[in-house]
Amino acid sequence: MPTLKGPAVFCCLLVTLFVVGVSQFLLARPQSQQSQDSLRVFLRGYLENLSSGEDRTTQYAAVATDLNGDGTKEVVVYVTGRSWCGSGGCTMLVIAPTESSYRVIARVPLVRLPIRMLTSRSNGWRDLGVWVEGGGVRPGHEALLPYDGVSYATNPSLPPARPLTKQVAGEVLLKSGTEGTKLY
Repeated sequence: MPTLKGPAVFCCLLVTLFVVGVSQFLLARPQSQQSQDSLRVFLRGYLENLSSGEDRTTQYAAVATDLNGDGTKEVVVYVTGRSWCGSGGCTMLVIAPTESSYRVIARVPLVRLPIRMLTSRSNGWRDLGVWVEGGGVRPGHEALLPYDGVSYATNPSLPPARPLTKQVAGEVLLKSGTEGTKLY
């Protein structure tokens, strides 16, 4: 039986690494695509109920992050379009995965980007920082949205939300200028 030497061994190793890499990519992709499809289906149903039909201008940007430290990632969604934006900003959703779909933790209108996950916590959940400006709020400021045990504050310009008067540590989830994905 012949033994492989030099370049032949290298080529076999390269082919093996390529096959393993492609296999891992293909195995990982359907799960990611499945969760994207599940999110899109949920958003269509939920938003169509709120606006009494399809708003073909609707776009969304979403990021999954663990807000309550339980190891499961919630999803922060920024929704734009005619039905979801006004002079004060657009709509942010915080949703949590369920066995077959999602449940809404909070729906917050009047939000502008960026959206940040702060290091502080309220009732075990990370506080969110959102930009508030327009619709009578001048000058703009970052507002802290605390979690009350059931939902996040649903209006960033009214208590229990509060303006941040100093820089607070946190991670940007959705930055200013983030491009949305068309919902339809």
